[in-house]
Amino acid sequence: MMKIKTLLAIIAMMAIPATMSSQDKKLFTLEDLNFGGTNYANLRPQNMWLTWWGEKLIETGVEECKVIDTKTGKKKCLFTLDDINTWAGSNDETYVRHLMNATFPYPDKPIVALGNRKAFILLDFEAKKIVWQDSISGQTANDWNPISRATAYVEKDQLYVVDGKGVKHQLSKDGCREIVYGQSVHRNEFGIRKGTFWSPKGNRLAFYRMDQSMVTDYPQVDIFPRSASYEPDKYPMAGMTSHKVTVGVYDVNTDKTVYLQAGDPTDRYFTNIAWSPDEKTVYMFELNRKQNDCRLISYDAVSGKKIAELYHETSDKYVEPQNPILFLPWDGTKFIMQSQKDGYNHLYLMDKSGKELKQITSGKWVVMDILGFNQKDKSVIIASNELSAVQSNLWAVNISTGKRTLLDNGKGIHRGELSATGALLYDKYQEPTVPNAIEVTSTHKASPITLLKAADPWKEYQQPIFTCGNIKAADGKTDLYYRMVKPHDFDPNKKYPTVVYVYGGPHAHNVDASWHYASRSWETYMAQKGYIVFILDNRGSENRGRDFEQATWHQLGQVEMQDQMKGVEFLKQQPYVDMNRLGVHGWSFGGFMTISLMLNYPDVFKVAVAGGPVIDWKWYEVMYGERYMGTPQDNPEGYAKSSLISKAKNLKGKLQIITGYNDNTVVPQHCLSFLDACVKAGTQPDFFAYPGEEHNMRGHASVHLHERITQYFEDYLK
Repeated sequence: MMKIKTLLAIIAMMAIPATMSSQDKKLFTLEDLNFGGTNYANLRPQNMWLTWWGEKLIETGVEECKVIDTKTGKKKCLFTLDDINTWAGSNDETYVRHLMNATFPYPDKPIVALGNRKAFILLDFEAKKIVWQDSISGQTANDWNPISRATAYVEKDQLYVVDGKGVKHQLSKDGCREIVYGQSVHRNEFGIRKGTFWSPKGNRLAFYRMDQSMVTDYPQVDIFPRSASYEPDKYPMAGMTSHKVTVGVYDVNTDKTVYLQAGDPTDRYFTNIAWSPDEKTVYMFELNRKQNDCRLISYDAVSGKKIAELYHETSDKYVEPQNPILFLPWDGTKFIMQSQKDGYNHLYLMDKSGKELKQITSGKWVVMDILGFNQKDKSVIIASNELSAVQSNLWAVNISTGKRTLLDNGKGIHRGELSATGALLYDKYQEPTVPNAIEVTSTHKASPITLLKAADPWKEYQQPIFTCGNIKAADGKTDLYYRMVKPHDFDPNKKYPTVVYVYGGPHAHNVDASWHYASRSWETYMAQKGYIVFILDNRGSENRGRDFEQATWHQLGQVEMQDQMKGVEFLKQQPYVDMNRLGVHGWSFGGFMTISLMLNYPDVFKVAVAGGPVIDWKWYEVMYGERYMGTPQDNPEGYAKSSLISKAKNLKGKLQIITGYNDNTVVPQHCLSFLDACVKAGTQPDFFAYPGEEHNMRGHASVHLHERITQYFEDYLK
């Protein structure tokens, strides 16, 4: 009888589908986890590439574009890649290779915009023919206006405009390495990402001209030729001579250029250029070199003459304009301005004379982005962290009443794009346990249709345990958010070597409510090897308001270290953290923080890996460095306190420093000067340089980098 029961039990177990146990699951490699890895693409969450054609939602795939019904989610093929190449009469040189970058620039016309190796084309997919094309594909800083069809671009240092009829106009003749036209200036600070700005209808072009002839060269070297060659970078260091920027306005119809009469550009920053809807006025935020005096100025686009000062904001620390003004689509006499003047980034309604009409949003939370407008409802669509400091949610805000309507599920990190009228929104989002999801909804009243709910791409692998929480900052009252990553087989009765991963600087954060709480893949790799990884966003990081960020002013690294050590106190309270095996790692500002912690708390941290570290802020660039530290002349105490040169003698544990040999952000002078200080102090750091690489390792070199970082902890912390 017992044998029969045993046999039946075995048969029953065989009938149950086999599931993969935790121990049977795959182990990750850096080829799986790192963005330069050979299998990385296969382990990313499923996604869809979407764009709008007026109020129609289009999925742009490799082989075809599909129209998505925004009420049902059903898809219908609009055209295929073969269709496009047939209609375009493509040959080997003009073949369109995929449709993922297709756009639909005219809401009411069946025209798709595409690029091939030779040209940028507009193709009418109903008439099945090319209706317009240029021949300047591949040039630097291409900027195309869909209405005039004029294109601005840089070729061999000179700025050109090709008008909609194909006529080429040369706007500059003295462009060179020292005189830069039509490209980003002020080292990409103040929200600047480009150097040309078309008026709404493309009749006029505002552009930057940067004279950096007076700026000191940093002597970079290309080691790869038989005889290494000199390739200097213009690099204005804190307290030294900076470049001079002016703003030109080119009129396509008259072929004339004027420059805005903004006065002497010495030690001034011109940022966030915007146009009036009628193309007659240019607006610009102007900032002094100390960055504590900000003015919004309007200029006549025809004469270049100054019209008026519309807004003036000062600070005892700094004012940092990040966003251009934005005119209401239904009222060209009013615009929205963003400011932190009440302590948090919020929206203000202004008229063209500069009168503040009302504050549209308020509260102890941050407007993180403006997506656009719902023109019928007269509302502005924003992303904010009102619901949680670690979330980003989408809202419709009525301009007149200030009433906010939540457009998403109230969780996670949401990003979206509006249809032409703003009546519809597609919403791409993640939550800690949601790798990727996409919905489409109305911006009048949320009525979401799910287009995608991605499966876990890591389901066949041993995954670590991701948790999130908060502790108090060193001030005893401010909440700081952390992420902890533990091995998949975590045992609270064991003790684990632990690595603190840190960035800590402004305009960045490490912890949010996206998938795995925004964990970096390297943390998974370390957890797999038996480590705990701990990440804390200290004061000075982003999206927590003006005072939270400005707590570090004139003393970078000090408040940040105090907060990070509160994280260390938290780790001490966890019985599973082995405080005798505590490491720290970070890159860039995080590299600065890593060495700062290692040298200021030499008995706490045993092993550290610092990448691209700032060593002394006097060697960092003017715009960023002086915003937070002032100049070495004006703030000698702050510079001395934050410098790591004098602390080289404090090194006790194992420290590896890594840099790109041609880093043009944190120049190699930082690392090399610190090594010299260590030689003089008799301390022994390790050092590794990546030839030809800049501030971050590109391609497969990143896999090598992260294996090197990991191996250092394996060798000395485990």
